[in-house]
Amino acid sequence: MNEGERLDDLQTGGYYLIQNPNQFCFGIDAVLLSSFAKVKRGEKALDLGTGTGIIPILLEAKNEGSFYAGLEIQEASADMARRSVQYNRLEGKVDITTGDIKEAASIYGAASFDVITVNPPYMISEHGVKNVNDAKYIARHEVCCTLQDVLEQSEKLLKEKGRFYMVHRPFRLPEILKGMCEHRIEPKRMRLVHSYVDKEPTMVLVEGLRSGRPRIQVEPPLIVYEKNGQYTEEVLRMYGEMKKFR
Repeated sequence: MNEGERLDDLQTGGYYLIQNPNQFCFGIDAVLLSSFAKVKRGEKALDLGTGTGIIPILLEAKNEGSFYAGLEIQEASADMARRSVQYNRLEGKVDITTGDIKEAASIYGAASFDVITVNPPYMISEHGVKNVNDAKYIARHEVCCTLQDVLEQSEKLLKEKGRFYMVHRPFRLPEILKGMCEHRIEPKRMRLVHSYVDKEPTMVLVEGLRSGRPRIQVEPPLIVYEKNGQYTEEVLRMYGEMKKFR
């Protein structure tokens, strides 16, 4: 590991992740997305904007897919992700590429994945904001790519009837659903995430099907914390999920 980095126990599959707290570290949204998404036996999955590789590594621990890829524009994050792959001895199962989401289809080829996952920047970039090269700012704001870029590339990357999984903020839900339909990714499943049972939702998990028929299932809300501030039983299960065959 390099100076300033730490090794975090993912508590899943015996895997660890290299991170630098001075840059962007993964949050619970990545854990929730990795449990919401499903990669079936023999399928190939791509995580767009993978950061330090948390989602491909968690997906590999929880699913039976044949291959997991991650695309990340920031070389420092991609380097940490590659070293985490090596540390966990996942070479051949997980591959990290440094590259721009807007060029993803050119990098991998059209219709090359069964599953796309993405935990994109939630916030629209603010005009005139400084430090746009800061790792945390890039991860949180649409500096290097927009929601439309993500959907446009996902439409190209997905095989026919391939599945798209995303975690985002509820305030952008109309834009998300409209954009998915425009890019032939039919919304099929949605779940709102609430920090507490009596609070408004802070996240939304969405599944789409490329060239699917119109019909969406709205699942019961996911509550993250009990009143005492501890994780709910469902969230604890998500942190402890493992492959049945491990």
